[in-house]
Amino acid sequence: MKRRTFVKTLALTGTVPFLTASIFDKNGTDHIRLLRHATLILQLNGKKFLVDPMLSAKGEMDPIQNCGNDIRIPIVDLPIDSQALAEILKGIDTIVVTHTHRDHWDAAAQKLIDKNKPIFCQPVDVEKIKGQGFLNVTAVGGSVDWNGIAINRTKGKHGTGDIGQRMGEVSGFVFKTKSKSVYVAGDTIWCDDVKEALATYQPSVTVLNAGGARFLTGDPITMTPEDVMNVHAQLPATRIIAVHMDTVNHCFVKRGDLKKVLKEKKLKTRVSIPKDGELIHL
Repeated sequence: MKRRTFVKTLALTGTVPFLTASIFDKNGTDHIRLLRHATLILQLNGKKFLVDPMLSAKGEMDPIQNCGNDIRIPIVDLPIDSQALAEILKGIDTIVVTHTHRDHWDAAAQKLIDKNKPIFCQPVDVEKIKGQGFLNVTAVGGSVDWNGIAINRTKGKHGTGDIGQRMGEVSGFVFKTKSKSVYVAGDTIWCDDVKEALATYQPSVTVLNAGGARFLTGDPITMTPEDVMNVHAQLPATRIIAVHMDTVNHCFVKRGDLKKVLKEKKLKTRVSIPKDGELIHL
């Protein structure tokens, strides 16, 4: 199959593989591209958001502790080379950080991202990010308007009990235009905060951090397959994109595990599970 035919065929299914020569969708269509883990490129109304950048090379960071293994992270490398990454960072209009855990905002991102780029984050993280040298940091308390796109902050729970408390405050964000809304839930489990966000914003697309991340004690701190199914049951109309898998050593639910459960529950067509680098048209 010729390359042009191959890409066209994949485009008809709503997904496009990562092509170094085409970092962004040149047609300007709204899309989400998963780079790796929770790092997304979201393009809406021609504006490009980089969400939760973890840009370290494979194995560059120490493993997450107290989870039963010592695998260094990220477990896999970015699906692009340094030249393509530089092109991405140059072309991004703004950065969104849901919270500052190192698998969402790492030292590599802090080093590589232009300190003048605008950053949106939860209020609790503003001073920390400014302290890292960034000059244009905006706290989203409730909602802000940026270039005709409403950015709404939502709440979440990064686990239960004592572990949930120790994980600290986390946020999600809903990006709303005249024609669509995209809910990036962030590091949260299924909870009343997520239920409220779905009811309030009725997002056309919902990005969930799956992976069932957990420690040796306590319950999961990100979404399990059951949590993903709860989101679908709550708002069947939303298109779910599940990410946050196969990259960090305490995420024990793999892409294959989630696919198996969804197939068993006949929900395989309702949830997209992109590969690293994959683009999904909205």
